[in-house]
Amino acid sequence: MGLRFETRRSDSAWVDSVWTCTSERVTAMTSVAGPRWGLVFWEQDGRAHADVTGPETRTGTAPVPEGATFTGIEFAVGTSLRAVPMPALVDGGIGLPDATRRTFRLDGGRWETPGPDDAEALVERLVRAGIVVRDPLVAAVLRGHRPAVSGRTVERRFRAATGLTRGAVRQIERARTAAELLAAGDPAADVVAKLDYFDEPHLARALRAYVGRTVGQLREGGGGPIALDLDQRLTS
Repeated sequence: MGLRFETRRSDSAWVDSVWTCTSERVTAMTSVAGPRWGLVFWEQDGRAHADVTGPETRTGTAPVPEGATFTGIEFAVGTSLRAVPMPALVDGGIGLPDATRRTFRLDGGRWETPGPDDAEALVERLVRAGIVVRDPLVAAVLRGHRPAVSGRTVERRFRAATGLTRGAVRQIERARTAAELLAAGDPAADVVAKLDYFDEPHLARALRAYVGRTVGQLREGGGGPIALDLDQRLTS
């Protein structure tokens, strides 16, 4: 029993991934740092809820509604909500009012609550309405282009669009990738070399700060429920 995750990558340029989760006999989990904002729709005891979730800069312990089912959309880094400054969402979020099984309210409008198979269709509608936006400069930087502006301007625009610095995004992404590799059985030394950590202690510090797990816990599937889909190895 615990958290049962299923995650799929998205072909949409606006969406990183779509996930579903059920919670069974669990009331808390280890939260994991993540550089993306999202929309989460969940039901518990016949009541529907909808939240905007923000990027998370550190690991911690988070409550879990017991017996709930979730559908989540993780948006691509560099996208944002028109009506909410991204820095205001970091390490937090917003509960959306008047959610039902069929609809939710966002930015003054009412939208159809998606399932995991039509998440991208919802996002396309939000983009067409101008509710989900993207800074073209940040998008170009993420594609590896070198814009004709100063590094300070790039960093300012990046922080405004994501709520985070480029360095923070890289560190968080690297730690999450390391957790996935270790859970899949890769030796710690190989992960250090593959992801350019200085050494194994450097890797261990990053995992503690961003994932809340040791190398051994990730390898053995220990530590309790965690907000990552690691082939369902960490859900017991």
